[in-house]
Amino acid sequence: MMLQIDTANKLLKDVVEESLAFSATTRKGVLLLEDGTRFEGLSFGYEQATAGEVVFCTGMVGYPEALTDPSYTGEILTMTYPIIGNYGVPDAERWEGDRIHAAGLIVSNYIPTPSHFESTMDLSTWLKREKIPALEIKDTRLLTQHIRKHGTMLATIIFDEDIPFHNPYIDNLVARVSTSEVREYGSGETTIALIDCGAKHNIIRSLVARGVRVVEVPWDYALFADDRPFEFDGILVSNGPGNPKMAEKTIQTLRAAMEHEIPIMGICLGHQLLALAAGGDTYKLKFGHRSQNQPCLLAGEKRCYITTQNHGFAVGTVPEGFEPWFINANDNTNEGMRHRSLPFFSVQFHPESTPGPMDTEWLFDLFLEKVYEAKGALI
Repeated sequence: MMLQIDTANKLLKDVVEESLAFSATTRKGVLLLEDGTRFEGLSFGYEQATAGEVVFCTGMVGYPEALTDPSYTGEILTMTYPIIGNYGVPDAERWEGDRIHAAGLIVSNYIPTPSHFESTMDLSTWLKREKIPALEIKDTRLLTQHIRKHGTMLATIIFDEDIPFHNPYIDNLVARVSTSEVREYGSGETTIALIDCGAKHNIIRSLVARGVRVVEVPWDYALFADDRPFEFDGILVSNGPGNPKMAEKTIQTLRAAMEHEIPIMGICLGHQLLALAAGGDTYKLKFGHRSQNQPCLLAGEKRCYITTQNHGFAVGTVPEGFEPWFINANDNTNEGMRHRSLPFFSVQFHPESTPGPMDTEWLFDLFLEKVYEAKGALI
């Protein structure tokens, strides 16, 4: 028992000494909000100013996945869980994108010495390598309360000189993160066209694991052109960043797909795009949903799923012919819809994330059932 206490005390002493050393040698920076609110902090990332929209995520884990999620493009991400960096950075095959997409990172307590058998580097090294600024500001609770009260707002991370605020939603962020070429994954007799609006890698992994061929195409790809070099049996439109109404070419593609009655599944931004294509409408949430603990009720039932989410917009008007499918138990916003008779459905959350560990992954099976049924009807 005494040995265990001595070991614990030594570990605590080491952590305190490392934290003090980090504070003594680290450059200071400022998170400046557009309403004039300032949060001073210590830098542990790339020391260059950045601008974007400040948002918060209440997940207790998953900072590598969140940082590499293309949906965070243009956003300064605040992690509300107080300990970040403690398990380092995994190999790139574990990421959700090919790089860090968030514009900046804010944490309460950065841990410079990770402990995990899959860690390849510490978080600070990764951020500096990817040229992403990050601050330890201590009071992320106050920052989060401020955002919840006033809504997400524009912000900058600055060191020596101010830079202008920039609203990321005036840009076509989908075009920025989408693939520029057609890519194929997996094999099988069934082919799914994945419209990449900023797709997380685990969407592809989830489909390939189910024995289908995935053809990933750019957001503005002419999927119904006569010279298309491949055939497909279903369409999955992915998650992605920004205002869904900016992705007009994807919306047009989905309208054509519905006219052909091709099975469609939408995830996150894809949910919003399908709603717009079908005649519905979207709106910007006050502070969005970003976490791995969002409760979603199956409409008309008492069953609740705990879901992973990352979005700042929502479907406000469910289009004609569709019915609400999932409802957020916290604020009653729409979390999914399905067509009453045709093979079209979409969800606002991420079924590929599976923090539970299975959760709503069954939606991929349901989608492929619709694809197989439609395919069988044509044979």
